[in-house]
Amino acid sequence: MPLNVWVLVAAQALAMCTAPFIVFIGSIQGRLLAPAPELATLPVGLVVVGTVLAIKPATWLMERVGRKQVMLLGTLAGMIAGGLGMFASWQSDFVTMCLASVIGGSGLAVVHQYRFAAMESVASDMAGTAAARVLLGGLVAAWLGPEVAGLGSGTDERFPFLLSWAGLAVVQAMALVVVAVGYRPSGERVAEIVVGGGRPMREILANPLVWTAISGAAIGYAVMSYIMTATPLSMTEMAGHDFDDAKRVIQLHIMAMYLPSLISGWLIRVVGIPLMMTVGLLAYLGCILLAAAGISFHHYLWALILLGVGWNFLFVGGTTLLPQGYRDSERFRVQGLNDIMVFSAQATAALSAGAVLTALGWASLLMVAVPLLVLHALLMAAWLLRRQPAGAGGRSSPR
Repeated sequence: MPLNVWVLVAAQALAMCTAPFIVFIGSIQGRLLAPAPELATLPVGLVVVGTVLAIKPATWLMERVGRKQVMLLGTLAGMIAGGLGMFASWQSDFVTMCLASVIGGSGLAVVHQYRFAAMESVASDMAGTAAARVLLGGLVAAWLGPEVAGLGSGTDERFPFLLSWAGLAVVQAMALVVVAVGYRPSGERVAEIVVGGGRPMREILANPLVWTAISGAAIGYAVMSYIMTATPLSMTEMAGHDFDDAKRVIQLHIMAMYLPSLISGWLIRVVGIPLMMTVGLLAYLGCILLAAAGISFHHYLWALILLGVGWNFLFVGGTTLLPQGYRDSERFRVQGLNDIMVFSAQATAALSAGAVLTALGWASLLMVAVPLLVLHALLMAAWLLRRQPAGAGGRSSPR
């Protein structure tokens, strides 16, 4: 793998820790600061809102000034989020905490573009492996984010979680250094300045392949975020588990999201994207059935591990499939639209999780996710029925 890919792995490991950090403490600190219990998960949902709002500006800027400059801005946004979180903890200010979540999410919008930068740094037949390698950085983030969050979580803390947010700012500063020193725009195989051109968007979206790719990532992210966001509250407030149990489940879940990236690129080449996505759907179904069967620590743990594996197979599958649906001159437009739809779905899921959990309970919350799995299965079927023979198309000649 080229140096750029490994630099992006390292940057992802640091910059991505904003996500598990806020997922873990967002609802817990939110419960301490929010004016109403149903708003406790709002900071977690607002991370995704910040991501959605920043996707279009981020891809627009990348198209015009290059990926590296925008990557540096993304890490700066993470540092600002850490500073605002410190202020929110010091002042016990829920609104400022929500603002920190939005800005942290805007930085994550840039981090989510790392996978496309990695795919453009290798030959097309290695694109899936490059994307999977970058996602491996999430393994470190899965451990690092909750550990940093735990720095200020002690019962004797005068300002709960203030030290946690300070730690997040330091980690984001480290990511900035990694990108500034290590990333080389010249390592990308596709020219960085490609403004305009290509087919109308409605023609691109007439291809069922594109919808299958977007659906794999969007539904994969929505279902994962929906269940994951509700898990810490369900465990600590409803099932009586302690803080450390919830932390361990979230850490192992996020590790399960990224650990399959060791083999998911190879799996794509060996078994193909359709079978890989099918296994992802089955893992999600297993997660829902297991989580609905009980509320012991092991029910939560193994359900969330299945949730993580299912997310990886759907997200990596969709990410790898997407470039087969656009030409080089269309890449920023399609990548931007893809991420807007992916993270809009995730935002809706995360924002609704707290209210659904409070109103309906854990078991009913799980059942709400089933229709989304059916929808992706139908979109996959439509694509496969109309798929052209292997070898027709590629990154520059969409199938």
